[in-house]
Amino acid sequence: MDFVKLDAWPRTPGKAQNSQLRRDGRIPAVAYGEGNPARSLALSPKALAAAIQGPYGRNVVLEVAVGEEKPFPALVCDYSIHPLTRELVHADLLHIDLAKPIDVDVPLTCNGKAIGVVEGGVLRQVFRTLPLRCLANLVPRVIEVDVTEMKQGDTIKAAGIKLPEGVSIRLPAEQTVVAIVAPEAEKPEEGAAVPGAEGAVAGAAPAAGAAPAAGAAAAAGAPAKKEKESK
Repeated sequence: MDFVKLDAWPRTPGKAQNSQLRRDGRIPAVAYGEGNPARSLALSPKALAAAIQGPYGRNVVLEVAVGEEKPFPALVCDYSIHPLTRELVHADLLHIDLAKPIDVDVPLTCNGKAIGVVEGGVLRQVFRTLPLRCLANLVPRVIEVDVTEMKQGDTIKAAGIKLPEGVSIRLPAEQTVVAIVAPEAEKPEEGAAVPGAEGAVAGAAPAAGAAPAAGAAAAAGAPAKKEKESK
């Protein structure tokens, strides 16, 4: 991975100061971690957006340069966006030690069309991103698995994921990551009661004005990190 240089400037904390900072085309940020005290900084939102929109996303390693100080390596551990303009308004930077492994979530891509899918099965990708651990310079852009030879009932476990040298996965070895399941396993039986609608007659239409039943099941997989919107 090529590290990305990011210029930063010291700032004075405060609501009024932050508002002026944004009017000047910069955003407030905080840097902390690795035994370093929290430090208030100012960044260019365009430069930061360009960095995290690159091929490594939020896993990109930044070389943060504050004035004439020696740049320090960091990751973007959190950021906030404006709910209307969708522009960055704040960022948290995490100091890292290039000699120590870091924990990252890397996208998982399934390549090929599985035999089981051709025969009518359904590809179920349990994890969209994989929790990995490695040195910062070894973070992969993406992890790819070939599902072409998979048949219905076949699975790929965490232990079966081929990883680059120096990279480990933070999942139990027997954790299912990808599976080919029968189509009926994906669909509820016709006339089955809606989860959460206790006392309802199976297949019956709701009364006029009645609120829909709650309790839709969430899709399996590792939860994706969500952007926080600034209020």
